[in-house]
Amino acid sequence: MSNMEGKKVPQVTFRTRQGDSWVDVTSADLFDNKTVVVFSLPGAFTPTCSSSHLPRYNELAPVFKQYGVDDILVISVNDTFVMNAWKEDENAENITFVPDGNGTFTEGMGMLVDKDDLGFGKRSWRYSMLVKNGVVEKCSSSQMSQAIRLKFPMLTPCCVTSHRITKCKNPLPSLPNRVVLSVQKQNNFYMKKA
Repeated sequence: MSNMEGKKVPQVTFRTRQGDSWVDVTSADLFDNKTVVVFSLPGAFTPTCSSSHLPRYNELAPVFKQYGVDDILVISVNDTFVMNAWKEDENAENITFVPDGNGTFTEGMGMLVDKDDLGFGKRSWRYSMLVKNGVVEKCSSSQMSQAIRLKFPMLTPCCVTSHRITKCKNPLPSLPNRVVLSVQKQNNFYMKKA
């Protein structure tokens, strides 16, 4: 697993289906000249991802926007039809669903994992990142939790459950301009002043 902080996101083309048309969306379309929060999950419709992670990011979207985030993306190694059905099922209007059908983006991020033992094939680790103008500013994954904890001791736990993002007693401390996300253990949600 590579450390992508300070590097450009992988330049790929995502094959999406919008209505009855195929629409190619590039990394440049998603990331250039924007501040973007990305979270990636092992699969659409998976229980924890659907019941906890996705709804919480969707709920926090207006707050992220207050702090300069232009878009929130969920990326999964699923085809566009699965991602479109998941979006419709979840009513997550604040999230852009990005199908990484062949895992090309995920592999470029160093986050592709073999889940053959579960019958899933190649999938993504859970991770989140903050991307500014196509460059990864912060990134952490469920596999990097200990390293993140040591490297960024100033991160303040907002929600400290072991398996899901939950509502916080103080959901957003006073932040000057940006929200920085990290994922520790099963997607605990952390923020710090930028």
